[in-house]
Amino acid sequence: MIVNKDIDKGKGFDWGRTSSDYAKFRDIYPDEFYRKIIEIGLCIKGQHVLDLGTGTGVLPRNLYKYGAKFVGADISENQIEQARLLTKEAGMDIDYIVASAEDFEFPDNSFDVVTACQCFQYFDKDIALPKIHKILKENGHFCTLFMAWLPDECEIAKRSEDLVLKYNPDWTGCGYKRYAISETPEWASGLFEASNIELFDINIRFTRDNWHGRIKACRGIGASSLSTEEISAFEKEHNEYLQRVPEEFDVLHFVSIINLSKKSIIA
Repeated sequence: MIVNKDIDKGKGFDWGRTSSDYAKFRDIYPDEFYRKIIEIGLCIKGQHVLDLGTGTGVLPRNLYKYGAKFVGADISENQIEQARLLTKEAGMDIDYIVASAEDFEFPDNSFDVVTACQCFQYFDKDIALPKIHKILKENGHFCTLFMAWLPDECEIAKRSEDLVLKYNPDWTGCGYKRYAISETPEWASGLFEASNIELFDINIRFTRDNWHGRIKACRGIGASSLSTEEISAFEKEHNEYLQRVPEEFDVLHFVSIINLSKKSIIA
């Protein structure tokens, strides 16, 4: 269970509650997303990569073909169980550990790259960032990745958000808009400096079924503390709404990739 006063008004959530849906419906990043990562020189052959908040291993599994050696870490045992299952089914060699971004243990200078996809907002930066800095090799990189639908530009996303809020009004994972960033974030100064910042839009194609699964597997429903009865009621109402939209549709998303290089610290 994760509790953060700045997220969902302090209500706890647990990604392990929705691991099976997460594994099935949240592996949605398109080729362009992964191509951007490779183009900036990350997660490629010869690199040792730690993926924090790996969930069901979405990032390591999709980047595996480019030759990097991955370790995936996640706070949820259920997520790691799904990651190991999917990795084994795909015939891949990826190591996974159950650990949060604040309590992993690796020797200093162990990794060329550390990634955090769709999870950095949950980290305690005061604890996690110095640990990430220490385990990175000289000239290593820490990369945060984030993708969110834009409800103001997609009626289906807006209506789905509204239904999530009906059942879980404390959910704060809604209403995302594009944002601008052109320099090293304030939270990274002193430890890292920006090497690349990629901000762009992506249209992602969904069917009614996999959009419903994507929404159910969000923090506001599947990972929340809602009861089984409340989740079932949400599903019924959401599916009824989706019967009124096309069988397939695009949902516009905004993507942020912030690639930070490790700074040397002079004692």
